[in-house]
Amino acid sequence: SEEEKEKKKKKKKGGGGGEEAEEEEPDESMLDWWSKYFASIETMKEQLRQQEAAAAEAEEKEEMEIAEGSKGQAKNKEKSKAPKDDKKKKQQSAPELPEKKNKQKIDELKVFNKELETEFDNFEDWLHTFNLLRGKIGDNDDNATEEERIVGRFKGSMCVYKVPLPDDITKEAGYDPNFGMFQGIPSNDPINVLVRVYIVRATDLHPADINGKADPYIAIKLGKTDIKDKENYISKQLNPVFGKSFDIEATFPMESMLTVAVYDWDLVGTDDLIGETKIDLENRYYSKHRATCGVSQTYSIHGYNTWRDPMKPSQILSKLCKEGKVDGPHFGPGGRVKVANRVFTGPTEIEDENGQKKQTDEHLALTVLRHWEDIPRAGCKLVPEHVETRPLLNPDKPGIEQ
Repeated sequence: SEEEKEKKKKKKKGGGGGEEAEEEEPDESMLDWWSKYFASIETMKEQLRQQEAAAAEAEEKEEMEIAEGSKGQAKNKEKSKAPKDDKKKKQQSAPELPEKKNKQKIDELKVFNKELETEFDNFEDWLHTFNLLRGKIGDNDDNATEEERIVGRFKGSMCVYKVPLPDDITKEAGYDPNFGMFQGIPSNDPINVLVRVYIVRATDLHPADINGKADPYIAIKLGKTDIKDKENYISKQLNPVFGKSFDIEATFPMESMLTVAVYDWDLVGTDDLIGETKIDLENRYYSKHRATCGVSQTYSIHGYNTWRDPMKPSQILSKLCKEGKVDGPHFGPGGRVKVANRVFTGPTEIEDENGQKKQTDEHLALTVLRHWEDIPRAGCKLVPEHVETRPLLNPDKPGIEQ
């Protein structure tokens, strides 16, 4: 669609910094999270380009089959596109020149061009969420949107199964099914969590002012916490780079719906909402996909790529094995680890800031985590270290991305 093409163009502009970063292969101490982000965006754009090229090729083939006459046009179309693609590809392959072989490549994270939920079935692997709506009273409620009628959310699941249970279910579940299918579901006791929200940037915002621009700033809401980052609005910009993080303390299950909104700052009158997005943090926290800060590609203890999860890979792995009743992990000599009936290999040394090497099992554990979906029965894909892209919606303009 036209809109997506527009977005892709914008993304290309936005990721401009990435190309230079890749060209020079900077020294490790110069790198930061943004180098990683822009390198990742380049990779994402490259994938999109390849998809588009493949689609164009298929289309061209089809056109050629349909009519001989349209062949000329298709060729022209391709020609006009080719030079641009080539240039990009050349830039892409620059870092792989032989003399730069010894330089390490910038580590990347996964950039999803959609919400994380769509990739992982809404994180409803442990419970489903149903909105509870207020009943309608007379005619005046007929035009109330569903959103306005929500008075709460019910989380639950229903299982119907035949007793006595067939053997395969018992094997499948890995625990005693006579106690029901709901073992391993987290208890309902309140827990306190620290939520850290990173907001990278917004693209293609809907203009809010007469001059066709906006002065966007971020507002965040979770439970009783209401943060409006008004003084840091970005003047006259529809593609603001915020690059900010916010820390909020919350208690699940009472405070679990996070709202991230972008407002337009106005000198006179009230600030208008451009759009907002809502995230169910509790579903993410309890999901077996581990949708917290995501599993990064490598484990390192210093530099731009420092491991950010409060638990180390080996601790996460032990916990997953214990909860899934999986045998392991057994770390053996020669950089091997055995989990269930699978053997994984990996490096066993890590360097600290001073270049001192020491033994570690963390790389091995991380290799297993990155292939957790290969583990029989208990395995599933774990959320990688990522940046997600969420549409901003405005209740006054339902269904239209802002």
